[in-house]
Parts: sequence; C-alpha cells; structure tokens
Amino acid sequence: MVVAVRASPLVFLPSSPFAASRDLKKQCSKTIISLNIHLQSSRSKSSCITISSIKCSASSTSAIVSKEEEPLPLEVNEIKTLCKTWVWRGYNINYLSYQGCNNDTSRPSLLLVHGFGASVAHWRRNIATLAQNYRVYAIDLLGFGASDKPEGFGYNMETWAQLILDFVNQVIQRPTVLVGNSVGSLACVIAAADPSQTSIQGLVLLNCAGGMNNKAIVDDWRIKLLSPLLWLVDFLLNQKPIASSIFTRVKQRENLKNILLSVYGNKESVDEDLVDIIRTPADSEGALDAFVSIVTGPPGPNPVQLIPKMTLPILVLWGDQDPFTPIDGPVGRYFSSLPSQKPNVSLFLLEGVGHCPHDDRPDLVHEKLLPWLSNLPVADNVVT
Repeated sequence: MVVAVRASPLVFLPSSPFAASRDLKKQCSKTIISLNIHLQSSRSKSSCITISSIKCSASSTSAIVSKEEEPLPLEVNEIKTLCKTWVWRGYNINYLSYQGCNNDTSRPSLLLVHGFGASVAHWRRNIATLAQNYRVYAIDLLGFGASDKPEGFGYNMETWAQLILDFVNQVIQRPTVLVGNSVGSLACVIAAADPSQTSIQGLVLLNCAGGMNNKAIVDDWRIKLLSPLLWLVDFLLNQKPIASSIFTRVKQRENLKNILLSVYGNKESVDEDLVDIIRTPADSEGALDAFVSIVTGPPGPNPVQLIPKMTLPILVLWGDQDPFTPIDGPVGRYFSSLPSQKPNVSLFLLEGVGHCPHDDRPDLVHEKLLPWLSNLPVADNVVT
C-alpha cells in the first residue's frame, strides 16, 4: 500500500552559542516548540512511502460512527468538577473516574494518559463515548494539568510509568487497558513492560513518542546533524531568564493556537477550549520548571527496546499528518513494521489526522478503538 505523507520542513534556529542576546531569545521563543515538532520531519516536499501491513482509515469509510450517534463531548468545566485527587508519594495527582449506564464488570477499565502539555480535559471528546461500555479513568501526570508540579523535580519516563502502575493497582484495582497519546503512550509502554505487573490487559498507542524528548532519536541523520543545536537548546533552557522568556512567549494565546494548528490535521478541532486546556496549567506554579526538566532531561527507554518482548494486545493508531512523530520518521517506521512481525499488534493509519488523533478526529479513533476493545479476552475482575 502506498501512503502519501507530507513531510514538514525543519525550522531554523541560530547556531551561535552567544544565545543570551535579545534576537536569539526572540527567535527561540517562537521556534523552540516548532523545533520539537518538526525535528524528525524531512526537508523534502510531499513524498510517498510504501508501508506494509497498515490499514487506512479515511473520513469516507462507511463504518465511521456518525457524530449523531456519539454522545456530546464533556464540557471542560464539567470535567473539572468531576475530578478527584489521589495522593501518590506525597504528591497530589488529579484524575477523573467516569462511567455511563452500562455497568458491565466483565469489561476492563480504561486509563487515558495524555501527552506533553496536556491533561485530563484533552480527552473531552472521548470520555463519554468510551464510558457507554467501560469505566473510564483519566489522569494528569505529575507536572501536568492540575497535578502537583514540585519544585526542582527531575522528571523522567520511568517515574510516570510507575505512577501509572500504582494508580491501576491502588485506585482502579481491576484489569485495565492503557490508552496513551505521545509521551503518555510511551509511559504506558514502559508500565506494561514491567515484568511484575499483571493488571494491564492491553495497550492503545496514539502516535507514540520515541522518548521524553528528541534526544531519544539517534538513528536519523537529521537528528545527528542537529545534535549540537539540541545541546544549545538545553543550555538556553537551563538559563532561568532565557527559559522564562521563551516559556512566556510560547504560552501566549495566539502563539499557542498557532502551535496547535500546526500539529492538528482537522483545524476545526483547535477551538478556544483546547487553547485553554493547554494554557491554563502552564500558568500554575512549577510549570516552567516542569517544561525545562522534561525538554532537557533524559529521553528514557525507547519503545524499540520494550515492545518486542510484549505479548499483550496492542492497538496502534497513527495520524498521517503528524509533524512530531511522522510515519516516515524513525519511530513511525518502526511502528509501521510491527504488524508483519508481531501478531499481537494491530496498526491503522488515520488519514488527515495529526499528532493527537483522539482530539483531532475522535470519530476515526472510536471507529477502530471500540471494535478492538470488544474483542479483548475476558480477564479476572480484581487486580491482585
């Protein structure tokens, strides 16, 4: 099958180490996120790649659940009122527990795990639909959303994975399918790879990240070429005045909306609520420290190292217009190769969809996710 993939151009950043100047700070503030977005994309114009064992989903597909059949999305304010607090290792963790009328205990629970900069509310268009047949949980990872953002904390993928495992075992206490987006997907993979865990029954990965940041991708010539620039960015972000200036500019409403428009395929999904979902937590105490720690920290375990050992069912959904982790980049190519190698992995390429498929085109996601969930084997109800 030949799939057309548009490759975004790399964004230029000055390579001068004298980065404290006003011009460099201004340029970095506009492009720091764009660099992260486009770093793995090709400089070339639209190109075609051949991908085996990928099934495509387009808006013209007759099996798509119509908007009339799906429940209305939850309002952001409603989500806030429904959230609870769980104390984990002395930190307050914000989470949501939601279920519709169907109380079928033979089905697993679902835990939704957001990506970089997002939160529970990023699943506003999915929770009610999934809750028709499942108890749905969503969590704000430490450092994001309404969860604590401790001063001086060294964020890493392993900590988030342990948080997920502990939440499943202590709060959900039932067999659970993990559904993650971006770095949230990778945290789910790490959690599921823990040899001692018995509670995770399946994985749903939406445009899975290769690491906590781009330093994880070392087998791409574009990353190798820009390695000095990555270290320069790390240096800049570790200078508090520069980092604060960059972060302030990035979270300005218009700048943030432009960033979101660049990573969504369906531009209509980038509404004012979405901007607020991302922007509001960025104004809270500790948000800057979390941003710097995550961008400059260790990338963590790579899915290439973890997934080959997994036997649990895995559903991979990938937006073909994702500039963060393009399907023709190292991470995308790896995941596109899995279905032909591992019978427990199913992959669907979602046409016209960006980095956040669940919010970008929830109808396409639900079309593939709900049948896959219904075919999972029935497991014991209680986690031991």
